[in-house]
Amino acid sequence: QGQFLESGGGLVQPGGSLRLSCTGSGFAFSTYPMAWYRQGPESRCELIASIPSAGTSAHGEGPGKGRFTASRDNAKNTAYLQMNDLKPEDTAVYYCRFAHAFLMQTTCGQGSEYDHWGQGIQVTVSS
Repeated sequence: QGQFLESGGGLVQPGGSLRLSCTGSGFAFSTYPMAWYRQGPESRCELIASIPSAGTSAHGEGPGKGRFTASRDNAKNTAYLQMNDLKPEDTAVYYCRFAHAFLMQTTCGQGSEYDHWGQGIQVTVSS
């Protein structure tokens, strides 16, 4: 399993922005496609954005469409999630994931030898 250093979460007011970072080690970072997921209270694990191994950025999908942008810098082994215009319903634990196949999971964070998950970053949107 890979190891991760994550940062950027916290408490933000509605309409605000946050940038999450996820730095990976212990696996071939640049060869893995990556994705950001989130899981809110009593919610299923949701895909937010995904980037191929050689990609640089991608717009958000689903709940992140139009507001979130994912990016990665393989030279720094770091992935980012820029979140703008945050809403209370964005409150969740956000996860970075590196895998060659993104099989659906009910609960985020269930990694394996070739499916690397970060520990999760708490984001709370509240006034």
